Parts: sequence; C-alpha cells; structure tokens
Amino acid sequence: MLVFVPVSIVLEVMHAGHVWIFIASALAIIPLAGLMGKATEHLSHSLGAGPGGLLNATFGNAAELIIALMAMQKGMYDMVKASIAGSIIGNILLVMGLSVIVGGVKFKKQTFNRTAAGMGATLLTLSAIGLVVPAIFHFVVGSAYVEQEKELSLEIAIVLFVTYILSLVFTLRTHKHLYAGKTAQLEDEALSVSGWSKRKSVLVLLVATGIIAVMSEFLVGSVQHTAAALGLTDIFVGVIVVAIIGNAAEHSTALLVAAKNQMDLAINIAVGSSIQIALFVAPVLVFASHAFGRPMNLLFSTFEVVSIALAVGIVSIISMDGESNWMEGVQLVAVYIILAIAFYFLP
Repeated sequence: MLVFVPVSIVLEVMHAGHVWIFIASALAIIPLAGLMGKATEHLSHSLGAGPGGLLNATFGNAAELIIALMAMQKGMYDMVKASIAGSIIGNILLVMGLSVIVGGVKFKKQTFNRTAAGMGATLLTLSAIGLVVPAIFHFVVGSAYVEQEKELSLEIAIVLFVTYILSLVFTLRTHKHLYAGKTAQLEDEALSVSGWSKRKSVLVLLVATGIIAVMSEFLVGSVQHTAAALGLTDIFVGVIVVAIIGNAAEHSTALLVAAKNQMDLAINIAVGSSIQIALFVAPVLVFASHAFGRPMNLLFSTFEVVSIALAVGIVSIISMDGESNWMEGVQLVAVYIILAIAFYFLP
C-alpha cells in the first residue's frame, strides 16, 4: 500500500480531483501508521518498559495528531473535534469489538486482568467528564461567554494532561504488573519486535512521520470537497472516516494479538489508544491552538458527547467480569454501527 504515497504526490501535483487525492492519501497513511507503530514497538523492546512506554504514548497516535494539527492550521476546528470523538469511539467499540470477535471465534472464553480493565474504564469515564463539562457550561451560560469557555477548556486540558502523565506512572512503574498479564512472554512474538536496530527504528519513525505530515496535508486539503462530492457531512467524515484512517495501526495489531489469545494486550491497545486520544492528544491540540493564536475549546456537539458516554458505558459493562466471548464483540460493533448510521444522517 506504500505505492499510494507517490500516487498521492502525483495526483496533488497534477491537481487531480479532490476525491481521488483524498482516497490516495488516506490509503497512503494506513501503511505509514503501521510502520510508525512497528518502529515504536521495536524501540520499546530495546529501550525497556519505562522509556518505551513513554515513546508509545508519544507516537502511538501520531497519525491522528498530525492530521488534526494540519486541520487546525486551516481553521477546521469542528473537524478536529470530530476526529477526536471518532477516535475514542472507534477504538473502544470497533477495534475492541473486532478483537473480541476474532479472539472469541477461535477461543470459547478469553480472560484479562479485571483491575487493569477497570482502571482503563475509569480513565475513559474521566475523559467523558472532561468533554461533558464544557457542553454543560455552554448550555447553562449560553453563547455569550466565549472567552470563559476557552479558558475553561484550557484548564480542563491541563487537568487531563496531568492525569495522563500520572496514569503512565501507574501503568509503567508502580503497578506495571497489572498490565503484563499473561502477554509478557508472548508479546514480542505477537508483535514481531525482534530484528530492528535502534538506528533503523528511529530512521523509520522519523521518515514515516514526515511522509504522514505531507499525506495529511493532502488529506485535509481535499476532505471538504470530497465530503461535498460524496454527499457526506464534515462531522461524519471526521468521526468515522478520518478516525478509521488514523487508527489503522491499532486495528491490525489488536486483531493480531487477540487471535493469539492475548486479550490483555488487545484491550490495552484498544482502550489505551482511546485514553491517549482523550487525555494526551486532545490537550496537546488545545495547547497548540493557543500557540497558533487561535484557541480551541473542548465544546463538543451534544451528539458527540452522548456517543462517547454511551461507548464508555457499554465497554465498562463488558469489561467488569474479566472475561470476553465473541457475542460481546458483536454487541460492541453493533453499537458502533448504530452510532455511525446516526452520524451519517446527522445534519
């Protein structure tokens, strides 16, 4: 699929149709995101759990972050917030749901650490609260307090960011045994993280990041024209299409390890990625918007907030017993499809 990188460049230089540029650049980002994930895993393996975990936190959602930054520079703040909501929903419903189905078809019952899953669900609930409060504030005071909403969003972003840093300390240091589970012995085999040197991993990471930045520029530049040509709304493209593209690496890895009966790792990937988006990527985007001189608030639409809350709720219910089967995966995917249909018809 890397062939779509030069194809995208040629289409952009030739000023081809926006739809074709969008499709080509989207397909190019998928393998690049996969390469970034693989390079990060190799570095994590060679650097150790602590530095490696921090590196995963930084680069795990790099594709989504780069796409959002490009969109932010063009003033497409609604698209940015839609992609944040879509990434959270997509990871905990679609990625986790498909992982549970793939693992459940092969194994009648799969188990995972209840404490770790519960902590993930709690952090997701915190994320939902961080998104609900600005919406409630806006509903209470109306639209006359724009500056206060921006200040509120900035301070909430600081709280979320600090909480995320502390969660890294919890998962990587003080309680790292909860996240090792039975995956520790087979994780290297499942992710194929042997054979790459540090130099090669860093080079791949830097090159892939640079190319993703270029492809994201093409993607964002053509997204509105593509949405109009296909009869799609910007919010649907942001919540569903862009989020799936950015989460490509998580999709493939989570399915792979679930098929090897490594549900602790699969859930850590799906839930952990959503936590990164809500507690790390969203605050960083708020900070970046202030650096750009055009502050972004965390005022998500009512439907986005409700969708995130529903997604967090069903994941919390399913993960509380420490066991999973394929039917629970079907339920997660069903909720995702229902929400996707609703976003499609949302004006």
